Amino acid sequence: MPESPQRPQDHSGSGAREAGNGAAGAGSGARETGNGAGGAGSGVRDAAVRDHPGSVVRAAPIGLVCIDVDGTLVGSSGEVHPAVWPAAAHARERGIRLALCTGRPGFGVTRELAARLDPNGWHCFQNGASVVALGGGRTHSVALARAAVTELIERGRAKGRLLELYTDDDYAFEGPPERARAHAALLGLSFQERPFRRLRGEIVRGQWLVGHDQTELVLAEPHPGLELSLSASPAMPETRFINITAAGVDKGRAVRAIALEYGLPLARVMFVGDSGNDASALRIVGWPVAMANAEPGARALARITVGDVDAGGVAEALQLAEHAGN
Repeated sequence: MPESPQRPQDHSGSGAREAGNGAAGAGSGARETGNGAGGAGSGVRDAAVRDHPGSVVRAAPIGLVCIDVDGTLVGSSGEVHPAVWPAAAHARERGIRLALCTGRPGFGVTRELAARLDPNGWHCFQNGASVVALGGGRTHSVALARAAVTELIERGRAKGRLLELYTDDDYAFEGPPERARAHAALLGLSFQERPFRRLRGEIVRGQWLVGHDQTELVLAEPHPGLELSLSASPAMPETRFINITAAGVDKGRAVRAIALEYGLPLARVMFVGDSGNDASALRIVGWPVAMANAEPGARALARITVGDVDAGGVAEALQLAEHAGN
């Protein structure tokens, strides 16, 4: 996605997180951007991890690859690059588990993407608020406090701002309809009025949809007991998505839960992302990978940078996952 203006790295009062500054470039092949492993050119070579100066040890094989959606799996066309699906199938054949890890909800076209990666596996939706096993119906979801939901609704109405609220399998919105209509199309849903009173079940996530000029103002508002994180989509370049989850709920938490379900240490997990809401996961995995189109903060946290989303960079990451540690 196009790089956005710099923002504060940590809004500690509201729980908003943004990755640090700095970046490393990417060419046609994966490049090392920090201490650790990397590949080069169109192929990916054996990789090693440097754990302290002067000592190089063989990395453990990657057992799980977690993949963000907007700006990582899905590009400006709204579609997945055709090179990705064969690479995903090959990785699965090698015994690597694949998990979607997105701020999007777990229904509509997003659920279809998750099922194509792994129809029976664990996936992260709602920025970590919904962690769901597609095959068995098990979840690790975390609801927002009712008082927090009430406050968000009142603030959205008072400011005339678009607010979306989500359960595990449904959503509703109130506010100006223009961005809501575009977002419904992005999610693969028909646009219709979705008042908050129609929601049934626990609300796990809220989301402000605002323009770039409003982003800092919204982040500066108090959101006690809540975690805020920024994301964007190349398909909606004029919109910033401010994800709202319970404090401590983010993609990092979700990746930990999924790795635990598979009995894998985080050292054997790769995360591929591009945005500020990926930072909590990029910080904790053994193989943090950024897209060439990633925001500066996400690229600064990555050990490896792969190609642009519109060039099928995720396929590069999957090839790297197959060869790492072998």
